[in-house]
Amino acid sequence: MTGSWAFWALLSAGFAAPTALLAMAGVAGVDSDFATFARTLVVALLAGLIVFAAGRWPAPGTVTARTYLYLGLSGLATGASWLCYFRALKLGEAARVAPIDKLSVVFVAVFATLFLGEKLSFLNWAGVFLIALGAVLVAQRA
Repeated sequence: MTGSWAFWALLSAGFAAPTALLAMAGVAGVDSDFATFARTLVVALLAGLIVFAAGRWPAPGTVTARTYLYLGLSGLATGASWLCYFRALKLGEAARVAPIDKLSVVFVAVFATLFLGEKLSFLNWAGVFLIALGAVLVAQRA
């Protein structure tokens, strides 16, 4: 089961769910940019410890410049996303911010189709549409 992408995706969702609640509590007393910085330090330390403990640190020179470029760009996008997310949590309600943040699922489907050549079926697109609709409906003030 641990070799399944679905297992890890569900585990990711399970860990992601409390992050909004914990971040909302954490950002209450500090600047949102500082909160993002503190969270990022924890993530970097944890990831580094896991890689080191598992013995998966690559030998110098074995990682290509292209890999570093894409990982660096991904890191910049992650950082920008987190800064915006924490700012949104500082200004809004977690139950409304988190669903809008999850519109990233919709953007990934569109971008993967346009730029990576991935194919989605009609049923897949229906699901993407429902995710978008659900995010907008949950974010509405009743």
